[in-house]
Amino acid sequence: MRFYKKYKFKLIFFLWFALQMQPVVVLAEGVEVRSASLQVTDDRYALDADIDIQLTSSLEDALQKGVALYFQLEFELVRGRWYWFNERAILFEQPFRLSYNAITRQYRIGIGAFYQNFEHLKDAIYVMSRVRRRAVLDSGPLNKSSNYQASIRLRLDVSRLPRPFNINAVGTKDWNLGSDWYRWQVNP
Repeated sequence: MRFYKKYKFKLIFFLWFALQMQPVVVLAEGVEVRSASLQVTDDRYALDADIDIQLTSSLEDALQKGVALYFQLEFELVRGRWYWFNERAILFEQPFRLSYNAITRQYRIGIGAFYQNFEHLKDAIYVMSRVRRRAVLDSGPLNKSSNYQASIRLRLDVSRLPRPFNINAVGTKDWNLGSDWYRWQVNP
């Protein structure tokens, strides 16, 4: 008992510290570009990308209540110049519209004029996260002797949210969902 009284504080501190060091499993919420490439196919440059999308609970709740979420896929190809500002060869933007219909209990993705329905949210997000053979440019305009830097990102377009959510989105992290620019070198 004397030992316990003498080292009580140190024992409590050690136990507290040991509990703090336990690994914690947390699902990361946000958007991250895993990989991207630019391929020449049929006299065009086509974009392929794998993007990891994890919606926050606030976004999932808003989606369940009928608020459409607009995502913006942005791709740019830049040629670096030592004597002047960099030249932007391509700026490609593709909007995605993710919505939920409570009557049919289906999620719907809109990409331009193309719409597709899904029974589960994870299936809809899977389709959004896989960019395959997206034509971004004809193969002629790029200079074969130059090096280009390609960049891609996906973000939630908060400017297209309804006004009450738009005001909320400015100050909260839950509504500012987007990836950093993923960059790689392209040699045509």
